[in-house]
Amino acid sequence: MPVIYKIETDKRTIRTKCIGSVTLDEVVNHFRTLQQDPDCPDFLNVFLDLSEVDSLPDTGQISTIIDEVKKLRRGRVSFGACAILATRDAVFGMMRVFEVMGEDYFRVIRTFRTANEAEAWLVSQQSFAHPTRNPVG
Repeated sequence: MPVIYKIETDKRTIRTKCIGSVTLDEVVNHFRTLQQDPDCPDFLNVFLDLSEVDSLPDTGQISTIIDEVKKLRRGRVSFGACAILATRDAVFGMMRVFEVMGEDYFRVIRTFRTANEAEAWLVSQQSFAHPTRNPVG
C-alpha cells in the first residue's frame, strides 16, 4: 500500500509515508481509515514523508483532500503542526500549494526538502500545548 501511517500516541504525532504513485482514492481512504482508528488521539501533529513519492493526485484534486481533512476535524481530531518532507521539485511545489489551502486546518504547516530540517522543526513545534488546555492565538 503506497500510504502507510503510524500513530505515536505519546507524542500525539502521526507519521504518514507515501511511496510510489499515490492516487486520490488512496489519500481519501487514508483519512477515512485514520478517522476510524481507535488509537487516534483527539489532537495530532503530522509528519508527512513524501520523499519516495513518484506522483501524487494532481493540483486540482487538492480541494478534495482538504475536504477529507475537514471531515476528520469535524469528527474528533484537531491538528497542530504539520511538517511535510518533499524532496522532489514537483512534489515540493504541490505541497507549497497544499500549505496555503490547508493553513486553516493546521495550527502551522510547512514543507521541507530534508528530513533533518522537518524533524527539528516538528520537535520545536511540539512544545506547544494541546489546544484545549492552552489555546494558540
